[in-house]
Amino acid sequence: MEGNNMTEELNENAGAPEGDTNAQFALQRIYLKDLSFETPMGAEAFQRELKPKIGQELSTKVNPLDDAHFEVVLTLTITVKNGEDTIYLVEVHQAGIFLVKGLEKSQMTQVINVLCPSTLYPYAREVVDNVVIKGSFPALMLPPVNFEALFVQAMAEAKAKKDQNTSEVAH
Repeated sequence: MEGNNMTEELNENAGAPEGDTNAQFALQRIYLKDLSFETPMGAEAFQRELKPKIGQELSTKVNPLDDAHFEVVLTLTITVKNGEDTIYLVEVHQAGIFLVKGLEKSQMTQVINVLCPSTLYPYAREVVDNVVIKGSFPALMLPPVNFEALFVQAMAEAKAKKDQNTSEVAH
């Protein structure tokens, strides 16, 4: 069974305690929670030569549903501007329900902040491309995102901030 292989893989690779066969990770559902598309320039966007600049923002929100199920919402915001004028803006809230249990707290934090968004991102990219095309613009073909590197960076920044606050209190 694939589920058992995934459990064994989590035990071996995530450092779950030896003999712990209760570690589980499973995708329960992926769904589009919210979608917004705006073209503030309207028809003007199609009537003049544009030199678009693309901005991208990512964020993740985690909502515990019970002890083992989590709703993870990846928010992807794309803003395409021509100078100061916004050509279009797309915001996608791609969500998933994940079963995550039997892991130590640090392992669970990493799974929820790396594996879950990594699973959701391709779906969000597809939604962005579909809606942009329906808005009569060329597909963006957004590049992949390394959520593990973002997680490591965020953890390092949090530690540095904590260390800075600790040293300020000590003085």
